[in-house]
Order: sequence, then C-alpha cells, then structure tokens
Amino acid sequence: MFSGQVEFEPSGQNSKSQTLCQRFEYRGCDFELRSLELDDAPELFARVDTNRTRLRQWLPWLDDTQTEADASRFILRMQARAEKNQGFAVLICHAGAIAGVIDLQSINWNNRTASIGYWIDQSHEGKGLITRAAKAIVIYAFTTLELNRIEILCATQNTRSQAVPQRLGFAYEGTLRQSLCLYGDFIDHELYAMLKQDWQNRIGKQDWASLKQDYL
Repeated sequence: MFSGQVEFEPSGQNSKSQTLCQRFEYRGCDFELRSLELDDAPELFARVDTNRTRLRQWLPWLDDTQTEADASRFILRMQARAEKNQGFAVLICHAGAIAGVIDLQSINWNNRTASIGYWIDQSHEGKGLITRAAKAIVIYAFTTLELNRIEILCATQNTRSQAVPQRLGFAYEGTLRQSLCLYGDFIDHELYAMLKQDWQNRIGKQDWASLKQDYL
C-alpha cells in the first residue's frame, strides 16, 4: 500500500505555524508515529530493500535508494523540510519495528493545502496502520496546523492505496491523466481530497472540540 506524489515548494508560510512540523508524534494502542533519526537509516533501508519490487510499481524514488547512505540522505532531507516548516515525514512503527513511512508534504500556507503520501511494508499490510496513521495526520493538519484542504493521490491501478482515503471519507475528485513519469512510463493518479469543514461535519462538533484540545 503506497501513495506517491509530486513535491513542490510552498508559496508561503503561516507565521503562527512556524516549527510545528518539527514535533509531530503520535502513539496509538499498538502502533506509533515518530520522527526520523539518522540511527534509523539501516532498518529503514532494509525495509525499503525488502519491498523494492512492489514499491517500484508506484513510487519514483526506488532507483535512487540503493544503500544505507541513501536512506541517511533521505532522513536529512526530511529533517530539513521540517525545519523550514514545509512538511514532515514520520516512521510508522508496529511492535517496535519500522513498518513504513507517511508524510505531510507540499504544504502551501497561503492556500492552507497539503498532501499525504505513504508506503507500508508488505508484512504489515492488512493491519489498518496506514489508515490510522493518515487519520492522525489529518487531525493534526486541521487542528494544530489549521490547514483547510488535504489531498491524497493514488495510482489508478493501486486499489489498496485508494482504500485509505475512501475509508477516511475523502471525496474522489477525478483522474489526473499521466501525472507522473515513472521510470519512463506515464501513469494516471486518482485525486482524493478532504476539506476541514467536511471533516468537522463527519466527526461532529463535540468530537472536533475534543480533538482540537488534544492536538493543539
């Protein structure tokens, strides 16, 4: 299960939200989301390498991730992105092991929009980890970061990835034709989006107030 998106620089920043991207962490009953550290590079690379063939069907960066040093460089890039308040990536951990990565990227502070991308280790599929991780990030984005729109792009043939926004109630907004060049081939993406007001209506005003208290 994985979602890939094209990254771009944000057009601006919200001064109220400075450095908030640097400290996102979440602990559920049987999993946690935590920041990437350089010490995670060996295990992260091993997980990528084990899943290389299946991830390469949908994600464009596999050929650039050949060594632990490449994983270290990825971690440093994600840390730099967080320091600039342009987004963040966190590890999805289950039973103490790295199960995947999920990120909030392409933050546009002027328009208060962002997108979510993710991938999961095959042995951890079917546990609902991506759905719960995405839900936690959506709540954080709408409450603490005060964003207004969150998008998830999934390759047209990747039905497992599409199931995540569908479960969370994201609206399907159409197909982006040939939106990604993947190892020389152009692939289509399905666009799903959630607005803050729709999320509020979905969970109810009382629950929304509680969530704001928890995540602010």
